[in-house]
Order: sequence, then structure tokens, then C-alpha cells
Amino acid sequence: MREDGEGDAVTPLPEVDREDALTVDQLAAQAGMTVRNVRAYAARGLLPPPRLVGRTGYYDRRHLARLRLVREMLAEGWSLSVIERTLASAPATASTTTLALHRALVAPWLPPEPEETTAAELAARAGLPEDRALVDELVDFGLVERVTGENGAERLRVLDPALLTAGLQVVDLGVPPRVLLAAQREVIAHVREVARTYVAMFLGTGAEALVGGAAADRLDEVGGVVARLQAAAAQALLASFRTEMAAAVQDAVRRRLGAADRDRTDTA
Repeated sequence: MREDGEGDAVTPLPEVDREDALTVDQLAAQAGMTVRNVRAYAARGLLPPPRLVGRTGYYDRRHLARLRLVREMLAEGWSLSVIERTLASAPATASTTTLALHRALVAPWLPPEPEETTAAELAARAGLPEDRALVDELVDFGLVERVTGENGAERLRVLDPALLTAGLQVVDLGVPPRVLLAAQREVIAHVREVARTYVAMFLGTGAEALVGGAAADRLDEVGGVVARLQAAAAQALLASFRTEMAAAVQDAVRRRLGAADRDRTDTA
């Protein structure tokens, strides 16, 4: 007899002849999971929708492969939220091998784990009064999303805590949040182009063969190459930014001092 409780034993069901017509019970048994877990993963979008026949949903080998991949990722220490973000950016029809490759390529670039907070806590960290319209802008920006807490109260999930921390530091310098958001939108547009430039360079210098033909036994190699690219690209970008920032500051100071000198001359 099957129990749906989390962590309960799963009684194996016999293998079915047609792998494209698995019920949720059969799918869970073949994946080595509970039905409750399968349904929870489906609710998080980790599984494509089943094929409905009347009120019964039928799953196929793609769903089974996806569940096995999720189980492997969990065993490797991936959190459900990171798995969710990784699979959400992968093609819906991707094979297990393609998903594993996608994971190796994307993992080094994922932001830190999301954090949950409230509008009041966020306002307190920024030293500002609560502003629902500003929260709406943060949601539209893609930095936070609204979720419902256990008690039904609204909470905020911060999707990139590192970016939020950096933003709060700028706000603490006296920059209004909306001014910062407008500037950050411009920065992201420029960074997107920088990222595309690096990827094009990476693929155009022989790495495409590694990525395009990577077999399962080369995934560690792919992950290592991408991790090294991340470190090198970040270092080069930061070095270039420092140089350009220094030049921009010097230019701004020179223009301000020139304007001040002219004002003094006019009033003399």
C-alpha cells in the first residue's frame, strides 16, 4: 500500500510496457519518488504538463527522464529553487543529456539563492517608509516577486540578493531608489551586450565544438571551462570598468571645476 507522506516508503509498481502512458503512480514508482513529491515538482514547473485523457493525466519517458535528472541534481546538493531556475531557462523539449549540458553551462552564472523578506523589512533596510508602488517597480524590474507566506500574508522573494545588497548600499549614499532603478536598467542593457560579446568570442574560438558535441562523460570538463570563463570575464570586465570609471570621474570633476572657475570670473 502506498503512502503519500514526505519521506515515506514507495511501493514499486510493475514496469509498464508503454512508456508513453504512465499514470502519476507509475511515474513516481519508476522515478523512485512519492506521488506527493512528483505533484510538488509539477506544481513548481519542474515537469511539463501531462497528456490528459478525460480526467486522467498520462506521462511519458520525457517526464521520467526529467524526474531522474531532478533527483540527481538534488543528490548533488542543488536546491529546488536553483533547479527550478535552471530548468526554466532550458528548452521544454530538451533531452536528459541536453539538460545535463545546460546545467553544466548555466550553473556557474546563477545568482545566489533567493531570500524571502517583507515590504516592511525591505523598507527598514533601505531606511525609507514603506512604498507599495516602489515594490511594484521592483517586481516589474525582476528583482523581487510576491509570494504568499504560510499564514497567508504577502511576502517578497528577492531573486538576486547580491544585486539588492549593492542597490541598498547605493541608496544609503543618498541616491533615490527610482533614480537607481532607471540607471540600473541602462547598466543591464550594456552588460547584456558585453555578455553576448564574450559568449560569441567563446563560441567562435573553438569552444562550440566542445559545447555542441559534449557527451555525458565530458560534462565536468564543460563545467570547468565555463567556470574559468566566468572568472576571467568578470576580472576583465571589472578591470575595464575601473579604468572607465576613473576616466569618467576625472572628466566630470574637470568640467565641474571649469564651470566653477567661469562662475567666479563672471562675478569678479
